[in-house]
Amino acid sequence: MWREIAPDKKIEVEVDGFKVVAYSFGEGDETIFCLNGGPGLPCDYLRDAHSCLIDKGYRVVAFDQLGTGASDRPTDAGLWTIDRYVEETETVRRKLGLGKVHLLGHSWGGWLAIDYALKYRDNLKSLILEDTVADMPHLVSELERLRAALGSETVAMMQKHEAAGTIDHPEYMAAITILNYRHVCRLPDWPAPVRRSLDDWNMGPYVTMQGPNEFLYTGNLKDWNRIPDLPGLDLPVLITVGEHDELTPACAMRMKNALPDAKLHVFRNASHMPFYENPEAYYAALTDFLAVHRSS
Repeated sequence: MWREIAPDKKIEVEVDGFKVVAYSFGEGDETIFCLNGGPGLPCDYLRDAHSCLIDKGYRVVAFDQLGTGASDRPTDAGLWTIDRYVEETETVRRKLGLGKVHLLGHSWGGWLAIDYALKYRDNLKSLILEDTVADMPHLVSELERLRAALGSETVAMMQKHEAAGTIDHPEYMAAITILNYRHVCRLPDWPAPVRRSLDDWNMGPYVTMQGPNEFLYTGNLKDWNRIPDLPGLDLPVLITVGEHDELTPACAMRMKNALPDAKLHVFRNASHMPFYENPEAYYAALTDFLAVHRSS
């Protein structure tokens, strides 16, 4: 089960003249390389949910993506592209000497993991896609379905504020809060690592790439779609999703149907963070998959 563990190593990596900070737990040749969500979030919430895998003999590595956490925080919006983050991920893997890794991407980190795998497939032992999607236009239609459950009057109110540019209005923010507690984390009190990440959110990368909140996509990834490319990913893939996830089971099934070698787990009583909401089922599914795909 997850617990907060101090990293064995905190490593500064230079990426295109900027400082990126990585965290390493445990030792060994089997490395789980974690790409957290956001964009713009420090890696605390994902790092602290997976560092416990050292108990199973894995090395776990995570890093604060450029613009987040202890890494440098430039303000040039031109830096916030998925292609640049793919190259950043490869630079961190190479400079840390990780070799072939089990790449684990959560949410936005899953989009990043997909693009990384399409370019650097030979660096991977397996791919773990958690609470993520490969088709943004399809996700947008799913988010509209989730919003509709709030009722037609509430949806009309949200659309009014979005059109007027007043999404900081209290009534709009109240609707977003309800959606977050339904579809992001269903726990009444969110875990400390989640709160730490959220409290240090850099909205620059987030707004540029995604949009102003979890349910409105206006950024440079709004038309991103890798479903046509997934049949070429000939490696073992684990897909996980919560039954109430904002990045819905329908999105997960769309990925599974396109991949040649993928397993899908849907976790009950969970939304976007099954590792905190339903840890017993989550860790069992993850460790079973990893055990099958360890190097002999």
